[in-house]
Amino acid sequence: MTPAQLAARIPEGALIGLPPDYSMPSMAIVRELVLQKKKNLRLLGVPVLGLCADLLIGAGCVAELETSAVSLGEAGLAPRFTEAAQNGEIQVRDATCPAIHTGLQAAEKGVPFMPLRGVLGSDLVSLRRDWRVEQNPFSEKPDRILFVPAISPDIALFHARWADEAGNVWVGRRRELATIAHASKQCFVTVEEMRPGDMLEDEVLAPGVISAVYVSAVALAPKGAWPLGVAGLYAIDDAHLARYARAAKTREGFQRYLDEFVCTPKKSFSPASSPA
Repeated sequence: MTPAQLAARIPEGALIGLPPDYSMPSMAIVRELVLQKKKNLRLLGVPVLGLCADLLIGAGCVAELETSAVSLGEAGLAPRFTEAAQNGEIQVRDATCPAIHTGLQAAEKGVPFMPLRGVLGSDLVSLRRDWRVEQNPFSEKPDRILFVPAISPDIALFHARWADEAGNVWVGRRRELATIAHASKQCFVTVEEMRPGDMLEDEVLAPGVISAVYVSAVALAPKGAWPLGVAGLYAIDDAHLARYARAAKTREGFQRYLDEFVCTPKKSFSPASSPA
């Protein structure tokens, strides 16, 4: 399949689980979602969001998001998210990294909730009506514990180094990608390269593989994470991120960025197209 075909299979209003910028979001599909003018998407940051979310928000594709943060890292604030949140244009559900991982792990294990302690005492607990603080049923002494409901995204969406003929995907040490895939109803992946054979039969590669059981569809997309990076192949394009951060401070600058790097069909999405 192609990234455009995968994007077309993501319905409007879908809850999409996305990794942070350092863990290979599928920018190829994010750009296609913008081109296809998808609306009312709900984004789940696992556990934080970055450029992919800011692009989608700026393009008017997002209705709400749940995350621990939205940031462009060293490039600073995510400008389209910041303006949209301040103006009330999107609904923001504040969360914490452990709470998001706990909710996904509950879905991964097929249980309705999982307990968590670390968030107790935070003001955030009073703001999340879907979280519950209850007595530990296994303690005879007072022992309050937080119950976080399972989170099951409609779509897990990310990029990876390899897929093989058996439908497996290799993500290496980025195990949060496996958690998203296990917890989600469908999993769409773009990859740098296709490999022959079955990586689960390779003792070296197998520990970093997500089984085809959890992968719904794959599309070949060289440089599909750019301007973000893929370990061992290409680094995050810091110059391009800085350029985006400057442009996206205004709606007009953001639209010019879209016109140049997203809406131009013949534009090459590679480091070569991003002069410092």
